[in-house]
Amino acid sequence: MSGYRRLLPVAEKAVAHAAGMMRHRSPGTLTAKGERDFASQLDYAIEREVRAFLRDATPEIGFLGEEDGVRGTGDMQWVLDPIDGTANFVRGLPLCAVSLGLLHDDEAVLGVIEAPFLGNRYAATRGDGATVDGRPIRASGTTRLSDAIVAIGDYAVGADAAARNRPRLALTARLAEAVQRVRMVGSAALDLAWLAEGRIDATLTLCNYPWDMTAGTAIAREAGAVVLDHDGSAHHPGSSVTLGITPGLTEQVLALVGEALREG
Repeated sequence: MSGYRRLLPVAEKAVAHAAGMMRHRSPGTLTAKGERDFASQLDYAIEREVRAFLRDATPEIGFLGEEDGVRGTGDMQWVLDPIDGTANFVRGLPLCAVSLGLLHDDEAVLGVIEAPFLGNRYAATRGDGATVDGRPIRASGTTRLSDAIVAIGDYAVGADAAARNRPRLALTARLAEAVQRVRMVGSAALDLAWLAEGRIDATLTLCNYPWDMTAGTAIAREAGAVVLDHDGSAHHPGSSVTLGITPGLTEQVLALVGEALREG
């Protein structure tokens, strides 16, 4: 058992509370965060309540939230996306989640992701394996692109969206020619959780925000998947992209992404 496992009940309690808020409250007022992007009133409410709970439970650990930023300092930091997939949540689509991870010296060492409307909770701590609803999970054994289901991250919106979408569109086209199916779920946390569970074989997001990726990275790695930057180096909070891949497809997927980035 790793030393991080003592923090798992704290994280699970925080996430369970947030998921309950999602199930029982409406999104409320929407606040623009740029062109075609927004946060809901509930995003802010969940973040405030989870931050306060974690501050009381683990005062020695800092906090980073998507909506209100950093609180506290130190070599360990909780990282929260209060509602990953807000656009889905607002429209009543069930593909959304609470995502709470823990960074230690910029390494994802713990993750809890709960999908309130799907009834699943994913969890992992470094060295202890990954679970869904308490059951151990492993990444798939897929080795051929033609057998692979691959998720891609949302297309860019806001400033310079056209330029930022060129490599995304190039990657989509290359995947469409090579893999069994391409999926766009709209929740990076669920993409990484499903990679860990073997439901999909890769998830490719051509950007990187810690609140989206920390929990899922910890879970996917503990399930045997790899999470990399575009050059094949280990993914970390400063990486430019987030590539989660089942091991048997790593080289093939990295080659496709490299081609798309050069083309875009």
